Amino acid sequence: MSKLLRRKAIVTGDAQPAEHRLARTLSWPHLVALGVGAIVGTGILTLIGVGADRAGPAVLISFAIAGAICACAALCYAEMATMIPASGSAYTYSYSVLGEVFAWVVGWSLILEYSLVVATVAVGWSGYAVAFLHGLGIVLPDALTHGPAVAGSLMDGTFHLTASGVNLPAILIIAVVAGLLMLGTKESATVNTALVVLKIVTLALFVAVALPHFDPANLKPFAPLGYGSTPGADGVKYGVMGAAAIIFFAFYGFDAISTAAEEAKNPERDLAIGIVGSMVACTAIYMIVAAAAVGALHYTAFANSPEPLALILRGIGQPTVSTIVAAAAAIALPTVLLAFLYGQTRIFMVMARDGFLPTNLARVSKRGTPATITAVTATFVAFIAAVTPLDLIASLANAGTLCAFIAVAACVLIMRRRDPNRRRPFRTPAVWIVAPAAILGCLYLFTSLQAVTQKSFFVWNAIGLLIYLGYGLARSKASAPVTT
Repeated sequence: MSKLLRRKAIVTGDAQPAEHRLARTLSWPHLVALGVGAIVGTGILTLIGVGADRAGPAVLISFAIAGAICACAALCYAEMATMIPASGSAYTYSYSVLGEVFAWVVGWSLILEYSLVVATVAVGWSGYAVAFLHGLGIVLPDALTHGPAVAGSLMDGTFHLTASGVNLPAILIIAVVAGLLMLGTKESATVNTALVVLKIVTLALFVAVALPHFDPANLKPFAPLGYGSTPGADGVKYGVMGAAAIIFFAFYGFDAISTAAEEAKNPERDLAIGIVGSMVACTAIYMIVAAAAVGALHYTAFANSPEPLALILRGIGQPTVSTIVAAAAAIALPTVLLAFLYGQTRIFMVMARDGFLPTNLARVSKRGTPATITAVTATFVAFIAAVTPLDLIASLANAGTLCAFIAVAACVLIMRRRDPNRRRPFRTPAVWIVAPAAILGCLYLFTSLQAVTQKSFFVWNAIGLLIYLGYGLARSKASAPVTT
């Protein structure tokens, strides 16, 4: 039991061996752009259709609820990231505060979050790219634009394949982003910043064109499926809270900033600015875009569309602007891929340093990037993106994220009790309200996920614990319990 609960003394990036040391090249504007690039993406460009299908026009409330819960979690992340300026995000914080077995569970859950987010965004990007090419008269074979279509459930034995296919565009975009990350962190951040600006301009264009078409009649009935979370015949949970559980995916991404702790020039200042600043900006953007979307066209017309904003523009007689938005989305959505693939590789790198993965995966290239683990991670997520439906992987990614958010909020509360006088460059305001709100909100959102998602999450972590007990426990480099 002492091994399971041993806590690791955190070694910051500057104290790492040369072969494991990352270059400090990022300033706070890079981090804000990284956060905005991660947060503003698939959630508003593609998942707004899924959310509208589950909640109707009341998806606006779903956005507000998910955003409020994420804001509480973001404040907790800002405190932990500035107090422990080391790569690894929630995994690292859990290792130093909760203990090794909890760190493993969080790290294993983060594989769900980051890897499946990359896969989800790649699938979403594919939908916009295919639509854009179609507008230019280029039609790709249907079997190369989506993964296999399935029906039924694994749980009751009715699961079966209804259509075959491989999402080739999703594979290609992951390969391009992985190549950019291996080229260099500063170079990646510069490209990311430029694409984030393009993405914000695109959303502003959508609002400017769609808002004049706002019709209050499109908001009726406002909440056709209720305000709670009600399971449908297909196993999907409908209603405002059911939609919030999937739209939650649209708001996180700020946690990717915390993985950049060892590459930030001034982590104690820049991490807090990046995390809090990106959340504030993105919440405002989301509410404006969502209101323009559901007001311009009745939700039934774009529910579950892979490119809802472009579809809305076509529906209000703006095919040219629709093509522009589809093109800009195809160009700018990779910022989300870049942010989350970046975060995933840094978490894997820290787990490799700790002995939970082969140590040679933690080596950095001459350009100061973990090239090997980036290539391995990209291959893994490309396979997922090629063969998995969008709504399933988005929902499962949410489960992993909720676990990480709960862990970070718990770490904040424990450290306030365990070490109240420790230096905290950023302090979570009203911590005994904000942190519990993050924990309870995340727990409630988890109960609002599909039953198959909840079961899959527990199965995933059961497999993870077996791997930890059989492989990770003996190879852990933590020699003895330590205090932090």
